[in-house]
Amino acid sequence: MNNIANKKKVYIKTFGCRTNLVDSEIMSSLIIDDYEIINNDKVADIIIINSCTVTNSADYRARAYISSITKNDSREKQILFTGCGVKSQGKKLFNENKVHSVFESSNKERISSILKTTSQKRDFIEGDFATTDKTIIHSYQNKTKAFVKIQEGCDFACSYCIIPSVRGPSRSFEVEYITKQISTLAQNGHSEFVLTGTNIGSYTKAQKNKSKEYKTTLAGLCKEIFKIQGVKRLRLSSIEPTQIDDEFFEILREPQLAKYLHIALQYTNSKMLKIMKRRSKVEQDLALFEKISEYGYALGSDFIVGHPYESQEIFDDAFKMLQKFPLTHLHTFCFSKRANTPSALMDEQVDKKTASNRAAKIRELIAKKNFDFRAKLKQNNKSINVLVESLKDEYYMGYDEYFNLSKIKQKDNKNNELKGKWIDTTSYEVRNEFNEII
Repeated sequence: MNNIANKKKVYIKTFGCRTNLVDSEIMSSLIIDDYEIINNDKVADIIIINSCTVTNSADYRARAYISSITKNDSREKQILFTGCGVKSQGKKLFNENKVHSVFESSNKERISSILKTTSQKRDFIEGDFATTDKTIIHSYQNKTKAFVKIQEGCDFACSYCIIPSVRGPSRSFEVEYITKQISTLAQNGHSEFVLTGTNIGSYTKAQKNKSKEYKTTLAGLCKEIFKIQGVKRLRLSSIEPTQIDDEFFEILREPQLAKYLHIALQYTNSKMLKIMKRRSKVEQDLALFEKISEYGYALGSDFIVGHPYESQEIFDDAFKMLQKFPLTHLHTFCFSKRANTPSALMDEQVDKKTASNRAAKIRELIAKKNFDFRAKLKQNNKSINVLVESLKDEYYMGYDEYFNLSKIKQKDNKNNELKGKWIDTTSYEVRNEFNEII
């Protein structure tokens, strides 16, 4: 092992989703013995950019970051570019000498040898869509909850989305790998876990039990995770409505499962769903959300406004339907053309001002739904269980089982050890955008 004073300093800049966060943590864990992992890009010798390409603006942010490094820092740095953005702009960045080397994310577990090779020469390393992770992450530094990737890729073909072409088809990780990963993290102090991937609802893996072969689904995987000592709370990242089956309802009563599900709607009008090439139907989605809400769950989703052919009539119908959904959270965003997707070639684009106004109207609706949900919990004297994650501006902050933000006022440093602690309480006040524990 090198003396730390002689180690090169590596900074990993992560853009995008939780899947990228896991990939960055994998790379960090594989090189930590030979390099010093730092949190300051200004003093780094090597910068690894783990990029996102879900939108054109995601590509722009990566390019802007690269420009800021080269413009504002006179020190010579070795910049490596990886992640989903390799497919959309890796060749261009490499050919224009904007980055030293490029490697596709499927090569991330070869990071040690890549760093050695690229220290001698520039290189562009292509990947494949067949790999699954093998590395066990032992701890997430400076984070209370841990992210665990269970699959890669997506078999959907939504007209607006580029992700299947940059992450490949869906492929699920071995159950034994996932449970070992969670057990290791639990032994090292983590107690809340978030299952992530490109499309986790597609999780399925052939298993054998007493010589009998069967398939493990996402619900079956969760059942195995619930058996692991130290797992206090399990969260799921986004799943599709069509992926929720009868077995999934079996786990909704499990106390370790967070009382919040993010189920991807994208829109609430049948005509637009067909244009988007979505697999679900509005009436079925509404019935599903209503059924899950009866279990006491908070429900979140995504919603795209301004997609091509979104007429005023279509939007008005979608908004009317959205009012019926028992939603508490919604990621609302305006459509932007993504190169190499069918939606980018469609006629009748919606102007930005109209899309922005529609998004604002939806956000106002969901904000009220969220407040009403939290107020009802308080009215019924329901407790909230919060994992404290950070301290900012004299407030400790964390999220409860319903994925609502809670804040705790720091009092004369008497509760300065709250980070990483669990708080179960009925003593809180419902504010506009958060709950304040008192």
